[in-house]
Amino acid sequence: MVVEEVGDAVSLSAGPGFVAVDSGGSGLRVVVGAAGRGPLARGASGEPVRTGSRGIDPGHLMEQLVPMARGLAAEAGIGRLDTVAVGAAGLASLGDALRAELPGALARELGVRRVALAADAVTAYVGALGSRPGAVVAAGTGLIAVGTDLTGWRRADGWGHLLGDCGGGAWIGRAGLEAALRAHDGRDGGSGRLLECAEEMFGPAAALPGHLYPRTDRAAVLASFAPRVAECAGDDAVAADILRAAARHMADSAAAVCPQTGPGGGAGSGSGSSPGSVEPLLALTGGLFNMGDPLLVPLDEELAKRLPRARRVAAKGNPLHGAVCIATDLATGSFTLPGDEKMLCVTSPAGGGGIVVPDADT
Repeated sequence: MVVEEVGDAVSLSAGPGFVAVDSGGSGLRVVVGAAGRGPLARGASGEPVRTGSRGIDPGHLMEQLVPMARGLAAEAGIGRLDTVAVGAAGLASLGDALRAELPGALARELGVRRVALAADAVTAYVGALGSRPGAVVAAGTGLIAVGTDLTGWRRADGWGHLLGDCGGGAWIGRAGLEAALRAHDGRDGGSGRLLECAEEMFGPAAALPGHLYPRTDRAAVLASFAPRVAECAGDDAVAADILRAAARHMADSAAAVCPQTGPGGGAGSGSGSSPGSVEPLLALTGGLFNMGDPLLVPLDEELAKRLPRARRVAAKGNPLHGAVCIATDLATGSFTLPGDEKMLCVTSPAGGGGIVVPDADT
């Protein structure tokens, strides 16, 4: 475990604290803080939480989180932890055991009174936009879009590299390698540039299937080729077309989840704005967008076509920042985000309460 102190040292009289967690493919990232003081200490583990026949393993998450949370609370001078917010990759489809067992386990081990469990797409949204209506496209190895009008949540894609994640890093990398193999075979649609890049990275083209198919991390391996596609896009039409197609997929997903108006704005998808409508916001988050103009320029064009009323804004923070925001709002009683059975639920295990689905107007 790596522990980093944040801010000035505080005494044990700092009051109850919170724990915010981002659980993903690279392990846990954890923040301990206090309402009114913000994050005070950070830690990380490099071991991803296991998944099995029951989905995400709550016992394995607890094994990592509990000692880290206790150590960080001591570093921060916090004597009691009151609130935990966990953003977890795969929660929507693999989180039944986590939802059933984690709140009670955290209450027993840490004495917390409130627990929020969120899909990592939700913490990515909150990190990027906070509690404002709009849509967020989160793109790295995979891709998912999430939107809310503050009365409910919508998601698009995020189905993994075999069934979806269209436009994400693995999708771009796979398309680039397909174009490389087309060139190797002499078929139409191939790219000699991409073939050269593929053989520089992976060796002879004919050996690519043997290199990729047996690997359990093949999505990450595919995604590792996406930056090479971007490097070639400036003077290779095939590579440029791949990124244009990726941009169209991203815009499709964003359009599928972006609300037409905010609360009180009325329904309908007309081009005009009703008097009470709220301009939806749109943000991009994730490492894939570090590829820069080769992807961002066509994406801007596609988003302008599909979502002309949405206002593009810079993401305020990452998924861990989103988990901190959720924990802080819970701790201060200002949590207003809509609940969702699969994507965002809040429990109060110490009081015996079940899932709390707050009214967005309260």
